[in-house]
Amino acid sequence: MSDKRIEAIKGFSLDWKCNGFQFRVGETYEHDGAVEICASGFHAVEFPLDVFEYYSPADSKYAVVELSGEMARHDVDTKVAAARITIREEIDINLLVKKAVDWALSKTTHTKSACETKTSSVATNTGQCSVVTNTGQRSVATNTGRRSVAANAGRRSAATNTGHFSAAANAGDRSVATNTGYRSAATNTGDRSVATNAGHYSAATNAGYSSVATNTGDRSAATNTGYSSAAANTGDRSIATNTGHCSVATNAGKCSAATNIGNYSMAANTGDFSAATNTGTFSVAANTGNSSAATNAGYRSAATNTGNYSVAANTGNSSTATNVGFRSVAQVSGKSSVAANIGVQGKAKASSGGAIVLCYHDNKGNLIHIRASKVGENGVKPDVFYTLNEYGQFVEVEGD
Repeated sequence: MSDKRIEAIKGFSLDWKCNGFQFRVGETYEHDGAVEICASGFHAVEFPLDVFEYYSPADSKYAVVELSGEMARHDVDTKVAAARITIREEIDINLLVKKAVDWALSKTTHTKSACETKTSSVATNTGQCSVVTNTGQRSVATNTGRRSVAANAGRRSAATNTGHFSAAANAGDRSVATNTGYRSAATNTGDRSVATNAGHYSAATNAGYSSVATNTGDRSAATNTGYSSAAANTGDRSIATNTGHCSVATNAGKCSAATNIGNYSMAANTGDFSAATNTGTFSVAANTGNSSAATNAGYRSAATNTGNYSVAANTGNSSTATNVGFRSVAQVSGKSSVAANIGVQGKAKASSGGAIVLCYHDNKGNLIHIRASKVGENGVKPDVFYTLNEYGQFVEVEGD
């Protein structure tokens, strides 16, 4: 058996499984039998961005792994199958892109780089499997080649890449990283800046203050952790996540989620089979998709959902959960809070000190009754679901 060892990147589902096999960080696994690409053995990729072909950022985890033993290689990309694999450490999109830059730099023999002493410079590359890097202030790095990287670390600058299997990375203040390629990423860690990616199977991530991360690709993610900022994604089966204060996470894709845990902020999602979640104070979680949920746990805040077969839930004090969907649920658990469900055959419950609002519609959808009550009055018990019957009376029902 070969002693050769390769560092690679491997993707997993969110529960650290791959093809049903359970992995754990720090563990080593061995395959018993022949190793065949795309058939048997443990698989990973050498070029980090190739992992997006198999595991999209929206619903995956990534790790640095070590491959050893018998190996087989793919003839299309950098995928490798091996007899032995060690899961060394989990990495996020930012580190994955950095490793993509390092890998591309190590492989290319044609690198155009702006002089570090220049204050206004440009580096341009159109070749495949290549790198453009620029570290000067007020500068631009541009690359249009496949499986390539445009990297810029200067302030008031931009890194742009339009190639497939590629990345645009910028760490400078007041700057932009833009990528429109498939299976790719745009990442920016600078203040007052933007990371934009329009490619499928891809991610846009920004950690800077007063900044935006936006992605319009399918099966993708937009992530921002900066203050006074927003993460926006319009792709199907995707996620927009923001943890910054005074900020917004919005997603319009189906089978997707918008999550924000910052104060003074909002998480909004309009996609089907999806969720909008916010745990911040003075904030809102809003979802208009079918078969979906809007959840908010913050104080003085609201969770609003207008989709069918869905739930609006809020656990904060002095707050409201509102749902107008068909056969849906509104619930709150905070004191002085209101659960309002004005949809057809809707349910609502509230804790002690709260209140519920319900409607009754006839079989044609006409509004017949609307009634509100504080918990403890009109026979309304705390933490019990109610609906309204044809006579406008509160009736206990199951929560499911």
